[in-house]
Amino acid sequence: MNKPAAPDIDDSKAPLLEHLIELRQRLLWAVVALVIAFAFSLFFADEIFGLLVVPLTDAFPAGEGKLIYTKLYEAFFVEIKVAMFAAFFIAFPIISNQLWTFVAPGLYANEKKAFLPFLFATPVLFTAGAALAYYIVMPTAFRFFLGFEGQVGGLTQEALPAMGDYLSLVMQFILAFGVCFQLPVLLLLLNRAGLVTRDQLKGLRRYMVVAAFALAAILTPPDVVSQLMLGIPLILLYEVSLAIMWFTDRKRSEVEGTE
Repeated sequence: MNKPAAPDIDDSKAPLLEHLIELRQRLLWAVVALVIAFAFSLFFADEIFGLLVVPLTDAFPAGEGKLIYTKLYEAFFVEIKVAMFAAFFIAFPIISNQLWTFVAPGLYANEKKAFLPFLFATPVLFTAGAALAYYIVMPTAFRFFLGFEGQVGGLTQEALPAMGDYLSLVMQFILAFGVCFQLPVLLLLLNRAGLVTRDQLKGLRRYMVVAAFALAAILTPPDVVSQLMLGIPLILLYEVSLAIMWFTDRKRSEVEGTE
């Protein structure tokens, strides 16, 4: 007599109330992690902001440049924003782990196996995009902006960036590049779900080029340098996604051919 096949999905069929209780517990742990990370980041807010200021410091001539604040409370709120910004990155592994722990029991074994690489790729790609923004794009853009200092009509034109404005600009750069570097994750998930095929994406290549630079124009400051430095990597990531789809499609065809 054949034994019944082992189910590839967890047998826990908890009622809705138990799922809601578990969701509340997971969200509570995520909030606790965020609060602890915020307290830690607030203690080191000056040091964290100092790291974010490095690209601007390097763009100024040695010994020159300053950050100002025009509102008495601006410096305080800059530290709060820095702490919140850093807290999210510190707590993200715990937050994502809590979400995965809640969602995973409802997935089949093959779905878990398919989804896990994307879970790991998301922070890696975000970090890669943020690193590109911090180490290459921001120093280049800031040197470009500071190039407008000098004499204009007999008056001195000097850059005096405000702390709040500078922090907003840095966050805009980091988030824009980090989020846009999720393009391969998005495309591969859509392909895995059967919503798009590689041939369809190949046919949209010319439109993707236009869309990449349009998105770069929206998400970055209005200078050509920043837009090129985001638009070109987006196009390369699009091509990398197509290459990965070609490899996975070929591997899937070989597996189906051996069955």
